[in-house]
Amino acid sequence: MNRILLIRHGNTDLSGRVLYGRTPGIHLNVEGLRQASRLSAALKQRHQLRSVISSPLERAVETAQLLSAAYGLPITIDEGLTEIDFGTWVGRSFAELNESEYWKAFNRKRSLSWPPDGETMTEVQARAWRAIHAISTKLPPDSNVALVTHGDVIRSVLVLLLGIPIDHIHRLDIAPGSVSEFLITGHDPIVTAVNQIFY
Repeated sequence: MNRILLIRHGNTDLSGRVLYGRTPGIHLNVEGLRQASRLSAALKQRHQLRSVISSPLERAVETAQLLSAAYGLPITIDEGLTEIDFGTWVGRSFAELNESEYWKAFNRKRSLSWPPDGETMTEVQARAWRAIHAISTKLPPDSNVALVTHGDVIRSVLVLLLGIPIDHIHRLDIAPGSVSEFLITGHDPIVTAVNQIFY
């Protein structure tokens, strides 16, 4: 049985204001560093980790670095854990997006809508699960692994495991600096925690 810890990166200065997606150069702010630091300390008391694997984006890597330091483990980058491609919406403020009917439709029916020139939610879900499956098949039995990634990526995996339609993805709150976890057993995966916060 292996434990997969799904960790959302900490806050940035643009969190909640701008849809920055895969924009390079977005770093954790002071609050985000505090969130990641407290998360790392809390996990160190609860779990031994076999490995730390991160999305390639800076905010995820910076969150992973605090885990890496706490456990003395290297960081592996996995492109399958990167943020959803928001296409032409990247860089727009949420205030602006909230005026768009297509943005509203995307958040109501993610099974039928996707960002212009971007990625569908089912594509995100499929690539994230492929990455997790590939990681899990290489783990020795009874290992714990931390995957540092993004809110929609984590939600997409959790709704898959819980059998929730992807249109209901926003019923799950995944806060910055939070951890959700599930167990990979010989049978179905078992979700054991969602959106644990230690700050």
